[in-house]
Amino acid sequence: MTLFLQAATGTQGGGMSMLLMVIVMFAIFYFFVIRPENKKKKKTEEMRNSLSLGDEIITIGGMIGKIVQITDDTITFETGEDRVRIQTKKWAISTTAKMEAEEAKANTKKK
Repeated sequence: MTLFLQAATGTQGGGMSMLLMVIVMFAIFYFFVIRPENKKKKKTEEMRNSLSLGDEIITIGGMIGKIVQITDDTITFETGEDRVRIQTKKWAISTTAKMEAEEAKANTKKK
């Protein structure tokens, strides 16, 4: 409260610098938080739309299986040797085996 009172009784330049600081903080927040998150969401959505029969997937719950049927918003996959079929929504797919292999390859190149 006292900060606002000091700014109000101070010179006009103080208000402009405070406004400038808010704008700079928003720009930093956008480039370090919002933009990378949007890129990640877009990449995940592209991965889910490019799934095909036979792809090995991992769900957000940790189940691993091979896709046997795809519809507009659901996927059916088999888990292991017992051939149990599980149907789930596309949004529940976390990664694919191809995607994990690419990430592992990229991480080894960075080191």
